[in-house]
Parts: sequence; C-alpha cells; structure tokens
Amino acid sequence: MASKSRPRTISVYLYIPNIIGYIRVLMNVFAFAICFTNKELFSILYFISFVCDALDGWFARKFNQVSTFGAVLDMVTDRISTACLLVILSQVYRPSFIFLSLLALDIASHWLQMYSTFLVGKSNHKDVKDSTSWLFKLYYGNKMFMGYCCVACEVLYITLFLLAKESENITDVLLGAAQQSIIYSALLALLLFGWATKQLVNIIQMKTAADLCVLYDLNKKHNA
Repeated sequence: MASKSRPRTISVYLYIPNIIGYIRVLMNVFAFAICFTNKELFSILYFISFVCDALDGWFARKFNQVSTFGAVLDMVTDRISTACLLVILSQVYRPSFIFLSLLALDIASHWLQMYSTFLVGKSNHKDVKDSTSWLFKLYYGNKMFMGYCCVACEVLYITLFLLAKESENITDVLLGAAQQSIIYSALLALLLFGWATKQLVNIIQMKTAADLCVLYDLNKKHNA
C-alpha cells in the first residue's frame, strides 16, 4: 500500500504573503541600522514596511495562502518593529518611562490575546464577537476604524522621531508642533485620538485575555 506523501513545509515558507513578510523584516533591519544617520529614509522605509502589513493579508486571501506561520510572522514583525521604535523614542524623549510603558503594554496585551485565543480553541485572535466591550468589538470588527487607529499610532511615533533632537521633553515637542498652525493642530489631534484609542483597546484586550485564561483554569478545575 502506497504511503501518503508528507506535505512539503518549504511551500508554506514560499507563500507570497510570507515572502512579503521576509521583505518587511529586511526593510526594518536596514531602516533601524540607519535611523540615527538618515531619519528621513528610516521613516520612509518604516512606513512602507507598515503598509506592507496590509498587503500580505490581501495576498494571503487572494491566493488562498493563509497560514498560521504567516500570521505569527506578521504579528512578530509588527510587535518587534514597534518595540524598537519605542525604545529609540525612550532614548530621545523625557520622561522615557512613557515609551517603555507603551512598549510593555503593547507586548503584554498582544501576547495574552494570542495565548488566550489558542487556549479557548479560536483560530483567529481577532475573533472577539463574544466580548462585552463595544470598543473592543468595534476595533476588530471594523477594518476602517482599526486601520485608522493603527496608522495614527505609527505615524505619531514616526512624527515624534522626526521632530526629536536630544533628550527633549515630550510635552514641549507636542505643544510646539500644535502651535505652528491650525492644520498641524488638527492633524496632531487626529493622530493623538487614534493613538489613545489603540492604547485603550490594548488595555481592554489585556484584561479580556487575562479573564479568559482565568476562566479556562476555573472550568478545568470544575470539570476535573
């Protein structure tokens, strides 16, 4: 009886969205290598990598190349690139604790969300239909709203990096930028609102995921 051939793992590694993911990694490596010598080129490369985050998902659905590896690669790339930028911002702004706290919140909320997703048997960490938070469901349920919050957050960080000199106070820089013109004030307000919303979602996400982990343990003990 002929044995069934094992699926080739190499084919998954060569999926189009995963290749885009590799390009994003290389782009970010080069961008951060030159971030202090060429801030403008760094910002362009970082933003292009961020935009590619949406492209790999589109290609995955278009060519039926959705994979768990691709989803993990996508999230790890997102988290590491944002983490690196926050670390840099913590070195050029005071108080640095603000950016380090944002880094901790970002990693903790997404790690807990991913872990709790697999714990309860869900296939996608964006499946939050059973959540009691309307903001949480709106964020993951409305792609336009989620896109706005993510873009606002990353563009705000890039803008702060471009405006930074050395050991500057974050409040002084934001007020200085807002006072330049009404247009700058409006744009900054849009960025700050999207950024604040994303941080609130991160807090809700962390609490919701933690609750799922606790409930999993309680149900496990109850059924034992």
